[in-house]
Amino acid sequence: MSLLKVCNVKKSYGGEDGVVEALTNINLEINEGEFLALMGPSGSGKSTLLSILGGLNTPTSGKLMIDGIDVYALPSERLADFRHEYVGFVFQQYQLIPYLTALENVMLPLAITSHPGKEQRDMAQRVLNKVGLGTKSLRLPNQLSGGEQNRVAVARAIVNRPVIIFADEPTGSLDSKTAKELLELFQALNQDGLTIIMVTHNQENLAWVTRAVYIRDGVLSEIPR
Repeated sequence: MSLLKVCNVKKSYGGEDGVVEALTNINLEINEGEFLALMGPSGSGKSTLLSILGGLNTPTSGKLMIDGIDVYALPSERLADFRHEYVGFVFQQYQLIPYLTALENVMLPLAITSHPGKEQRDMAQRVLNKVGLGTKSLRLPNQLSGGEQNRVAVARAIVNRPVIIFADEPTGSLDSKTAKELLELFQALNQDGLTIIMVTHNQENLAWVTRAVYIRDGVLSEIPR
């Protein structure tokens, strides 16, 4: 069943040197429960495409449908609500708040929900348990290893039970052992039914995904499996 559908999406940027076409006629369908790798060289447009898929970057033209919703037809306030309800992000640099504990960092997406404070803490603790950090919930980010910080970032991304996780080069700054542990975690979440879209430049990461696409010069193609 198609969960996400991209129809003729283009993205261009204007500058002193004229118009730059970052994305050209992108068409893509992603089914519920897929673990998709988005690959391509630096400057290929993959991060631009990821930001559009995540509802963060309005395309110049074209349409993004998620769960039957025309995402960029939503008014700005509703678009923010949509991102909060449907989407979780994992970034390469984690973006944890240094003076908050792991538990408090994971609770951040719950701050604008109607869940009472104790329920928010319980929800955050449950996902920390799920990612293997249940005993380290009260540690600050600088008291955690890089891999543990990444797991906190994953826990924060899934605490709201989103429909899709977008991960932008999540293994880019990790050693091979820690990267493998993170990919195992993603695979386990995917097997639980979570749809994951991961930007990566590492060919070895393809062993963990169910499907892969390649983007170069703003043009998308399927990678045969």
